[in-house]
Amino acid sequence: MKINDGWRIHSFDVGAARDLEVAAPEYIDYFWMKAKVPGDVHSTLIARHIIEDPFFGHNDKKCQWVEEKVWWYRTSFQFDEEIAKGEQYELTFEGLDTYATVYLNGVEIGSTENMFMTHTFDVTRELNRGENVLAVKFDPVHVHVKEKLQYYWSGFSKKRIWTRKAQSHFGWDWGPRLVAVGIWKDVHLKKRRHTKLDSICAKTVHIGENEATVEVDIELKGYGKAKEFEVKVFLSDGSEQLVGKATVNGKKAKVALQINNPKLWWTHDLGTPHLYQLTVQLHLDGEVIDRREEEVGIRTIEVLQKDEQGNHCFTFVLNGVKLFAKGANWIPIDSFIGAAPDSRYRHLVKMAKNANMNMLRVWGGGIYEKDVFYQECNRLGLLVWQDFMFACALYPDYNKNFMDNVREEIIHVVKRLRNHPCLAIWCGNNENDWLYEALFSSGEITHPFYGEKIYHELMPELLEELDPTRLFWPSSPFGGNDHNSREQGDSHNWQVWHGNLEPRLFGQTQEVDYSVDGVSFKHFKEDTTKFASEFGMHASSNRYTLESNIPANQFFWGSEEMAYRNKDIHHPKGILLMEGYSGAPTNLAEYIDFSMLTQAEGLKYGIEHYRRNKPSTSGALFWQLNDCWPGTSWSVIDYYLLPKASYHYAKKFFSPILLTIDHHQGEKLDIWVVNERLEDYEDVVELAVYDFTGEKVHAFEQSVLVKANEATCVASFFEADVIRGVDPSQSIIVLSSKTNRTEDNYYYFRDHKDLNLPKAKFFVQVDEEKQEVKIETNAFARMVKIEIDVEKAVISDNFFDLLPNNRVTITINQADGKSIPWDTLKISAINS
Repeated sequence: MKINDGWRIHSFDVGAARDLEVAAPEYIDYFWMKAKVPGDVHSTLIARHIIEDPFFGHNDKKCQWVEEKVWWYRTSFQFDEEIAKGEQYELTFEGLDTYATVYLNGVEIGSTENMFMTHTFDVTRELNRGENVLAVKFDPVHVHVKEKLQYYWSGFSKKRIWTRKAQSHFGWDWGPRLVAVGIWKDVHLKKRRHTKLDSICAKTVHIGENEATVEVDIELKGYGKAKEFEVKVFLSDGSEQLVGKATVNGKKAKVALQINNPKLWWTHDLGTPHLYQLTVQLHLDGEVIDRREEEVGIRTIEVLQKDEQGNHCFTFVLNGVKLFAKGANWIPIDSFIGAAPDSRYRHLVKMAKNANMNMLRVWGGGIYEKDVFYQECNRLGLLVWQDFMFACALYPDYNKNFMDNVREEIIHVVKRLRNHPCLAIWCGNNENDWLYEALFSSGEITHPFYGEKIYHELMPELLEELDPTRLFWPSSPFGGNDHNSREQGDSHNWQVWHGNLEPRLFGQTQEVDYSVDGVSFKHFKEDTTKFASEFGMHASSNRYTLESNIPANQFFWGSEEMAYRNKDIHHPKGILLMEGYSGAPTNLAEYIDFSMLTQAEGLKYGIEHYRRNKPSTSGALFWQLNDCWPGTSWSVIDYYLLPKASYHYAKKFFSPILLTIDHHQGEKLDIWVVNERLEDYEDVVELAVYDFTGEKVHAFEQSVLVKANEATCVASFFEADVIRGVDPSQSIIVLSSKTNRTEDNYYYFRDHKDLNLPKAKFFVQVDEEKQEVKIETNAFARMVKIEIDVEKAVISDNFFDLLPNNRVTITINQADGKSIPWDTLKISAINS
């Protein structure tokens, strides 16, 4: 049974209460606060109006007392069963954040120090017939780490390196410090008879032309004398079912299933992400005593590191097909993860799929995500790059207790996640290898590489045993002469935004060009990486998101509250980036527009380059998809799940068939077609030049035939031959399919700041019943923006360029089915 109801919480100063008194069944907790489980303390305090919304203004500073307190949870539950011989009862906490001590009926049954693991306790003898009282004490982090050595390098916080909880809770360059605490996942009481299914590993070991083999490895955990157990394995696809069985040998069993005409699991862009139902039953004397069910996929996944010619590459191969990984980095979806609803996960993963992404990277400073995340990626057909939770720090691998904790964590996480077909790669950490070597070379770090034993000894040893079906990659980035080499492995391009001068080699100091040119997204064109796993630039959140979280008297460009929304300490970077492309903003409206436009055009510029460089480059995962609070960051979807301009651009620059132009101002234009379908693409492509009145000045047509899964340059033009006397500051290029088989692509001869835009006026019709908006303009409109004051608004297209005489119809709804506040509808453009 679940024990999620009836919980109450209360705080104490450290040392102010005797633990056994507070845990005792007779302790009076009637006036404690009611709390939701799963959840956390902060969310409870917000709901009770004890703390103000930490996301509004500077309110996060007002509630930092929460992390200094001891917090207790208490509840009671009824247990009325007779406990028979051979039966045991396990109390399971799927997630405790973090330093917790658990009491049942006044008896201390154990303590925990890892947020990422499930914790299970045998409570057979401690259960009472009738009422039972369950209490959990959470110590503040500082109690456990204040005496720990903290003098060596760690970004954003020193205390976090000893604490196995979400590292970003301590603050990051995109989120505030809010050190959450509480019961963040479900609580269960389960009956066990003699033994249980401890872990199941289902792996595709062979795929032939018309058949496949799936092996299921089963491990048991027993409670006493060994008995004769049998396992039965069922693999179901609708009404079709395969059955296999085996006798348990010791505590292990293996069942092999042969599937005829298997339906493979594919990413959504290559096929259907087909799922089978796997059921494993444990039998004793003909009776089922334990049962597990999971969805699994039949598929193979590998990472090719040398191509057919022996050149370095980093290419994911799914069912024998090379794919270009298109997607983004995923951070925790909320500062308060335990209280985040599953619907938020489903909506975000669906948004990723709708933007033509096929991979998400779970970044190593957050959490191993909730089950719903992986289930949605399985169902929708997105691969997952899975980091282990170590990021931007040295970790105390010299400490046996810490390493024992990490070992248990890795074993638990791998066993928990390895059956998900979406999971494509295990990665040891985020940036630790690269940053250590770079900072050591510059003299900023003088200590040994603490943490190295985790990623280069412990993890590969465990994964060789627990999951040899996937590549283990020690770090991201990694490979080559400099762990951030463009010649081998994966890389993080922080030349753009941070101004890092690349390439560098081992032993060289990392130099930075902190200027308009140094941070420019035009540097993407120089990047020859094999796989770009991080890159990006800031953009403002949507106006509604900002306005809802900034005091009205501070809602202006340059205010202290606006600056507080940006947790990257080098605020001028964004200004430099905009100055180079859109021009620097002078007011809040310009900041929102210019930052969104620059981010969108910058990501487009970089990702189209990476895709044209296929197959030498075989992946582009930008930083970052989502936000954990309503701030200014690299995200393309803000905290209220409102897309920024770059999200709508992503739908187009990640299109399976991409028409793209490679062009530098004053130089020739190369027309490319990127075809990631598994069939040839044959079409007629038009390059048309329009002036800002909407007149098509001239056009060129080109017949194209591009092989399946290839990128090809199909035509080249001198810039002068395309311009033909048209003012380059008052014209636009539209690259399109004459048969409308893919998205139109818009380009300009000059950067935005150098365009001479007309004043555009809109003609709008709104049909509230159909939830449609029709828009026309009298002159070219740059970045048409549709705003409506509601969270999770779903707008079919937004932040698009519109030529006159082109009427567009846009649908607007709300993801949860809530009514649309049509009276707040605003339509504008940069030049309207």
